[in-house]
Amino acid sequence: MMSWSRPLLFSLLFCFDELILAQLKYSTPEEVKLGAVIGNAAKDLGLDVSSLTNRRFRIVSGAQDALFEVNPNNGLLYVHKNLDREQLCDRNGACLIDLKVVVENPLEIHYVTVEITDANDHVPTFAEKEKVIEIAENTLAGARFQLPGARDPDVGINSVQRYKLSQNDHFNLEIRERGEDKIPFLVLQRHLDREQKTNHSLVLTAMDGGTPPKSANLNLTIKVLDINDNRPTFSKEVYSVTLQENVGLDTVVIKVKATDLDEGGNGDVEYAFGGDINSKVLELFSLDRNTGEIRVQGQIDYETADVFKLDVQASDRGQPPMTTDCRVIIKIQDVNDNEPQIEVTSISSMVPEDSKHGTVISLISVTDIDSGLNGKVTCSLIGNVPFELKPSFKENMYSLVTKETLDREIVSHYDISITATDYGEPPLSTFKTLSIQVSDVNDNIPQFSHSPLELYLTENNAPGTSIFSVSASDKDLNDNAAVSYRIMRGEGGHTDMASFLNINPDNGHISALKSFDFETVKTFQFQVVATDSGTPSLSNNVTVNVFILDQNDNAPVILYPVSSNGSAEGVEEIPRNVNAGHLVTKVRAYDADIGYNGWLLFSLQEVTDHSLFALDRYTGQIRTLRSFTETDEAEHKLLILVKDNGNVSLSATATVIVKLVEPREAFAASDVKSATKVDEEDNVTFYLMITLGSVSLLFIISIILLIAMQCSKSTDYTSKYLQEANYDGTLCHSIQYRSGDKRYMLVGPRMSIGSTIVPGSHANTLVLPDRRRGSGEPKVPSADWRYSASLRAGGVMQSSVHMEESSVMQGAQGVLVQNWPTASSAADAEGGEVSPPMGAGVDSNSWHFRYGPGGPGAPPQHLKPGEVPPEAFIIPGSPAIISIRQNQGGEDDKSDFITFGKKEEAKKKKKKKKEKKDKKDKGKDDGDE
Repeated sequence: MMSWSRPLLFSLLFCFDELILAQLKYSTPEEVKLGAVIGNAAKDLGLDVSSLTNRRFRIVSGAQDALFEVNPNNGLLYVHKNLDREQLCDRNGACLIDLKVVVENPLEIHYVTVEITDANDHVPTFAEKEKVIEIAENTLAGARFQLPGARDPDVGINSVQRYKLSQNDHFNLEIRERGEDKIPFLVLQRHLDREQKTNHSLVLTAMDGGTPPKSANLNLTIKVLDINDNRPTFSKEVYSVTLQENVGLDTVVIKVKATDLDEGGNGDVEYAFGGDINSKVLELFSLDRNTGEIRVQGQIDYETADVFKLDVQASDRGQPPMTTDCRVIIKIQDVNDNEPQIEVTSISSMVPEDSKHGTVISLISVTDIDSGLNGKVTCSLIGNVPFELKPSFKENMYSLVTKETLDREIVSHYDISITATDYGEPPLSTFKTLSIQVSDVNDNIPQFSHSPLELYLTENNAPGTSIFSVSASDKDLNDNAAVSYRIMRGEGGHTDMASFLNINPDNGHISALKSFDFETVKTFQFQVVATDSGTPSLSNNVTVNVFILDQNDNAPVILYPVSSNGSAEGVEEIPRNVNAGHLVTKVRAYDADIGYNGWLLFSLQEVTDHSLFALDRYTGQIRTLRSFTETDEAEHKLLILVKDNGNVSLSATATVIVKLVEPREAFAASDVKSATKVDEEDNVTFYLMITLGSVSLLFIISIILLIAMQCSKSTDYTSKYLQEANYDGTLCHSIQYRSGDKRYMLVGPRMSIGSTIVPGSHANTLVLPDRRRGSGEPKVPSADWRYSASLRAGGVMQSSVHMEESSVMQGAQGVLVQNWPTASSAADAEGGEVSPPMGAGVDSNSWHFRYGPGGPGAPPQHLKPGEVPPEAFIIPGSPAIISIRQNQGGEDDKSDFITFGKKEEAKKKKKKKKEKKDKKDKGKDDGDE
């Protein structure tokens, strides 16, 4: 079989758009057995046979792809369906079947043409079994009579090649060629004599050129008629006309005309189609028997046949009738009546979003069965899509490729509309939609809704319970969007708070493994890492700032009095001759909590005589209410209760025993105590001075940094942790209060009228309304507004909290905002030490001290508004004591001074000791005299 299934001697290779194209041609006869091998296409194309299966070696042609198949294992091209050349190609000269062979990885397209050669598989046939021809007896020798031709679907040498007439004495056979057709004619050789023989029986045999030849017979009966010596004649032997396809029915195509010189019935002409006309032609055209008009009676389609050849016969009505014939050639003109057809061969309907530019998605082929410009097609894409069509070297062949970067998170699906338009008048178009799905690639990191996150956690939380939840979203799909969470650990140790936290990797719920203590840790931060499950995985982290909120979990601690065994008990000796208002002692206490939880109040629980002693509720000072009498007892016991102002108050008690002694005994006892403690207090004072210097330096540096930050900060800038407070243009406001006959003023940052200090369980927080937001949104508290440890605890030298009902905190334009207590830690009866108000939630570093005449909120008369005198400055958080005295006339006492801690008290004791020693020495001198 290989003799007829050989590849031709040419193979063309082309390269276009990364596609390797080749063309191969085979030849095979029709009617071969199914499965017959035509050739080894893979070998002839130079492909590796072992890789055909992996590369999906296949035929992807259109409607004729079922005729042939390729074996993906060995690359053989074989017959898949019965090959009938006459059915496939009718009577066309060359029957060529174009196949499109595709292999992938890399993509290659090969064009294979299979020529189906004709086999002598058809027998010539006549349209009728018998033909009767009437010939007048006076017909002259040489007269010709057209005989029906035989039809053979085969072509070339296998079609009808010759005719043979049976042996006779009167007739001969003549063959005329009209184009590709051979027309047999019966030629009269000898004169006919009806009286001798009425009918002549002949046999016409048609034979093809096959080996062996095949034939068919037609029985001819010649009837000899009486004379009719003139036959009709046509004006033309061949008529030609052009007809557009799709013309309307009953349209006149052409009118033939034949004339007969005879008269009467012998001259009347009738028309009829020749006997060998195809039956399909008779369905399309009709012939008027009397007029010779040929009309359209069926749908004319150029794509079915572009030319029709009709034989028309004219006969007179003589007896016998005489006939003649002519040929009518009807050429069909094409009309643009067929839309282009789009054929899509998809490589893949799923395209990764990271595909490179120029990636081939599909192969597009366009066909139009019209001819000329009507069959020339242009193809394009509709809309703005990240794809484009690239033409192939072969006409009407395109590749659909990517031209831009794809992003599934923006567009995950494309419906690509392809339009094909021909060049006809008017042009015809067709559309086809191709669905492309963009597959996901892990190209998006998890995103948190806010960064950083802020957590406000009340201290003493239950270990193991959930305290917070983080959530991150990923725009990818499936595993690429599955997020797991972990906490980024530090170096470890007790300072790494992240080591005491645990996170659920699936839902981001964070639980604390320990209970946090505000007094130990006030704020810390940790980082949570969110990682997706893609390959490779992507991650993102967020910082969580944790602010521990205070609870009232610390009871007040008594600093003074404290006995040698550690109990809150002390003995105070005072002379009997003191006046009313004498300061007996001062109970000092502090609370580790802040705000209201650390605001201490003093109350006298038990006392032997209520008429003798009074306890200041805010300062803890114990003073005499009247002078002592001889009848008063010498010893009095006072039980003082110290409690904070938390929601659930905590308290402590101190016991003070007051002993009344004679004035000389009191001075003697005081000297003994001063002598024993003077050395120790000198050392303490030295250390306190060093501490004060360090704290003062740090405070000054902090003030400079704060001013620099405020100057560089934009007016629209809002801290991440503290919403911007609204100021009204001035830098400070004041709190005034009285203690005895003296007036004091605390000056701090001036807040706007709308600024509000909110007491309660979170009294350490200053909440400022944000005018740029709705009133219902709370503001974030900041650790910058919390008291320092020295101000909350009061330190060793800070004794108590002093409250006065007359204290006011003013907003803008002097508007009253909130009543707040002031704080005092005076070490003597003057009550001159001042610290910022506790529980107000205002930074202690912004408060100054003012004194002097004037109404509430007004500066001293000798100062301009906003100025602070140097002697009015207090270092917050330090044990410094500012003592201020005023004369009754309101003028400043020149003896104003600043002392540090107990140093002033030690100096007083030294001075008293020296005076006493001088008195003793003077007494001795007097005795000596």
